Amino acid sequence: MYPRTFGLAELARYQRRWQRMFGATQRKAAERPRGRLQEVEDFGPNPGNLRMLAYVPPGLPAGAPLVVVLHGCQQNAHLYDAGTGWSALAIKRRFAVLYPEQREANNERMCFNWFQPADVARTGGELASIDSMIGWMLSRHQLNPEKVFATGLSAGGAMTAALLAVLPHRFAAGAIVAGVPYGAAQSVGEALHAMFHARRRTADSWAKLARAASGHEGTWPRVSIWQGDADETVVPGNAQEMEKQWLALHGLEGQAPLLDVADGHPRRRWKDPRGRVVVETRQIAGLGHGTPIAARHAGPGGQLAMRFGKPSAYVLDANLPSTWRIAQFWGLLPQGQSQLPAPAPRPMTKPAAKAVKRISAKPTPRVLAAPIAKPAKALGKPRRKAARTAASALFDPGIGLRLAMSTLRGMLRPRRRR
Repeated sequence: MYPRTFGLAELARYQRRWQRMFGATQRKAAERPRGRLQEVEDFGPNPGNLRMLAYVPPGLPAGAPLVVVLHGCQQNAHLYDAGTGWSALAIKRRFAVLYPEQREANNERMCFNWFQPADVARTGGELASIDSMIGWMLSRHQLNPEKVFATGLSAGGAMTAALLAVLPHRFAAGAIVAGVPYGAAQSVGEALHAMFHARRRTADSWAKLARAASGHEGTWPRVSIWQGDADETVVPGNAQEMEKQWLALHGLEGQAPLLDVADGHPRRRWKDPRGRVVVETRQIAGLGHGTPIAARHAGPGGQLAMRFGKPSAYVLDANLPSTWRIAQFWGLLPQGQSQLPAPAPRPMTKPAAKAVKRISAKPTPRVLAAPIAKPAKALGKPRRKAARTAASALFDPGIGLRLAMSTLRGMLRPRRRR
């Protein structure tokens, strides 16, 4: 039976992980850079109370593809688009983009509520709102219903997994970045446990969840799974469980993958009887929690077409153009250039040069792609304070539970819709 109650020690661990993920305990509104996206207010039924933002390049012909992009927690549509560059690629490659956006009234951390059964059902909730947006885009702009794709990060990745599993007839393919399998959780506690530990199921039981939710008997969407091996927020085991779910849905359970290296990182691929790659997994060495991009720079190869977007919260410059590679997997781009030139080295400041000299004789540590918010010394006092708080909790478990739950529930708990 999947655990629904958690002890003090486990809740404390969850609290520390969430604080590392979100930084300061005080919630801070995500930046909203100016961009191409325009809000659409009247798109039809909106039971999930989401915002709709979209971009359609001028002169886009009828029958063009549609890409649905879902942001992660503490992000918004404008910020994620500026980081990943989907609208910039849409101009070059002639497709439309749709960005559903969460509201703080639904979830104060701007997370899509992928762990609430009512929000991932075919009717009602956030998933139904996204489906309504897709229908509006297809009708209004005469887009190709056979070329609809979806991608998302973290909570947006988990909601992407739900879209592909519950509404498979809508999508040709998808890409899940640092997400979890559909059906991994049905509450906040289960969501945290799945993210930090990965829910284990057999491939067949994972597939049954999707089949039961969708009632689908036709062809399933092709899926690209992206996961950083240094991700402590959504652990890599979730990518393995998603593999199992989608291989079973495609009838490829037990088939050996094709193994290779793409952009310097391991890649696993499975082909169907027609020779199409229907499931692929990219495990990115050293990548923390976020979407990898290849930002532009001033050195050789810094202005290649594959380089766009800019780093921001959970959008990480890893010299890996995931937006470009995902579009290639979907067939929106030719399978051209296979490798990016390494970015030109930047001159080091004197303090950085001294630091390099100090550690040059030591074994090279694994480097996380996620930015480090504070130097180690600055964390001394908070750590001592946390240690004292934890010690007091040993003598009064009620205090510890209240501290842990007040943080965790406030971070993920959805709010009532008015």
